[in-house]
Amino acid sequence: MSEPLRIALVGATGLIGSQVIEACMGRSDVRLVAVARREVKLPKGARMELFVADPDKWGEVFEALHPTALISALGTTWKKSGQSEEAFRAVDQELVLATARAAKAAGIERMVSVSSVGADSRSKNFYLRVKGEVENELSKVGFKRLDLLRPGLLKGPRDNDRRLGERLGIIASPLVDPLLNGKWRQYRSIDARTVAEGAIGLASRRAGGRFTHDNDGIRRAAREWQKQGG
Repeated sequence: MSEPLRIALVGATGLIGSQVIEACMGRSDVRLVAVARREVKLPKGARMELFVADPDKWGEVFEALHPTALISALGTTWKKSGQSEEAFRAVDQELVLATARAAKAAGIERMVSVSSVGADSRSKNFYLRVKGEVENELSKVGFKRLDLLRPGLLKGPRDNDRRLGERLGIIASPLVDPLLNGKWRQYRSIDARTVAEGAIGLASRRAGGRFTHDNDGIRRAAREWQKQGG
């Protein structure tokens, strides 16, 4: 029997991070450890390690744990950042990149990072521009394998932190999604649990390179990981 894949998770308190934790419950093929700035309320029955440390100490935690892969679900929202571009960049750009570099320095070979559909460093939209800039910088860190996830509208339990437009989009998604075809297909909604399972599945892949995944690619990775059992 092969050894379980050791995955370090950052961003455990967010929507996708919490779904990664739940998706790993009951699986024998993954050993998940979460690294966070504060205590995380774990689901009942979760068997995993949680390390609480300041972000500038995360590299030391990675060195001690020796995980093979890092899943980054780090991110804030425009609302939580106080609508401050500086505060938004501090989390979605600076913290993500600092964590990636610390992980690489600690010997982690693979990284899966949750980005966004439409990420483009040349975009006029601030949010999408930052996401695109982060993707570009992550590509320079030097991981053996880097997977960038670009999910569409995320569906899942979020603690009253959604913008009105997001809430309306989720409500309308059963009617709107079938109309989004061709290049617009990537903007369809997707369950956060599917994104989480896709992230875990991609973290288990050994082939080197840089890969970008839209909704369809994320769903394929999630299905493949589900079939692996564990």
